[in-house]
Amino acid sequence: MSRGRMWALAKALEGVGMVIVLVGLLVSIELGVREGDSLASMRYEMQALMIGGGLFILGYLIERAVGGR
Repeated sequence: MSRGRMWALAKALEGVGMVIVLVGLLVSIELGVREGDSLASMRYEMQALMIGGGLFILGYLIERAVGGR
C-alpha cells in the first residue's frame, strides 16, 4: 500500500474514532436526561470512548509510522 493511501487510512480511522466518541457522548447524555439511568449512560459512554479512542490511536500510530503529509 502506498504512503498516500496509508496516510488517508490513518486520517479516516482518526475521523471515525472521533465520530464514535461524539455519538457515544450524545447517547450517554440522552439516556441520562431522558431515562435517568446513569449506569446505562456511563456504559455507553465508556464503550464509545474505548472503541473510538482505540481507532483514533490506531490511526495516529499509522500516521506516525508513514510520516506526515
